[in-house]
Amino acid sequence: MGLVGGTLAVDIGGTGVKALVLDPHGEPMHERVRVDTPRPANPEAIIAAIMGLAAQCPPYERVSIGFPGVVAGGVIFTAANLDGDWIKFPLAREIEVRTERMTRVCNDADMQGLAVVEGQGVELVLTLGTGLGTALFVDGKLVPNLELAHHPFRKKQTYEDYVGRSALKHVGEKRWKRRVLKVIEQIQPIWNPRMIYLGGGNAKKLEADDELPDNVKVVANLNGLLGGIRLWDDLA
Repeated sequence: MGLVGGTLAVDIGGTGVKALVLDPHGEPMHERVRVDTPRPANPEAIIAAIMGLAAQCPPYERVSIGFPGVVAGGVIFTAANLDGDWIKFPLAREIEVRTERMTRVCNDADMQGLAVVEGQGVELVLTLGTGLGTALFVDGKLVPNLELAHHPFRKKQTYEDYVGRSALKHVGEKRWKRRVLKVIEQIQPIWNPRMIYLGGGNAKKLEADDELPDNVKVVANLNGLLGGIRLWDDLA
C-alpha cells in the first residue's frame, strides 16, 4: 500500500488526553491538542474527549491510540489509573464506529517506544507520568504489554507507588529523582538493555541529571503520539 492520508494519534493518560494528526511520513500536521482527563475516567467520558479533540484536528484516514494499560486485539484488559468500566472494553471497535475510520490501539508506553527505539538489541522504555509505563523491544520488535509498574519493588511498594506522580508530589523532586535512579539500577541487571529511554510527562525533570547512566536517554513526551504512525507499518 502506498502513502495514505493523515493518522490521528491519541495518547490517553491519567491526567491528560492528547491528540495530533501525523502526515504519511509521520510528521505532525499541526500543534498538539489536549484536554484534562475527565473524571470519572470511564469509556464514554474518554471517548467524548477524543471526539472533541478529533474535531479540532485536520482530516485523517485512520486512528492510533495509546492506552495506559494492557491492550490485546483492541480490547482493554487493565486500566489502573482510569476507571474499572474499561475492563474488556472494545476501544478500537468503538472508535471505528464513532469516527468511521480504521483504528488500532496499543499500550501507551509501547506507542512511545515505537517512536524512539533504534532497532538494535534490547531496548527498554520507561514512561514517568501518572503511573509508570514500560515497553520492551528486542531488535526493534515489540514485546507487548510489559507491566512492570505493578510489580513489588521495595517495602511493600510497587514500582508505580515508588516513582509515580503521587510519589513525586509526596517526596519532592529531589528525592523522586533519586528514586528513579534506584529503579534504573534495579532493572539494569534484569533485562541488560543496550538503551533505556525515559519518556512521559515527568521525564523532563531528569534531562539535566548528570547521574543518569550512559545507556539512559530522556526523550520528549510528544513521542507518545509520534509512535502512532508505526502501528501501521504492516500496511506501508
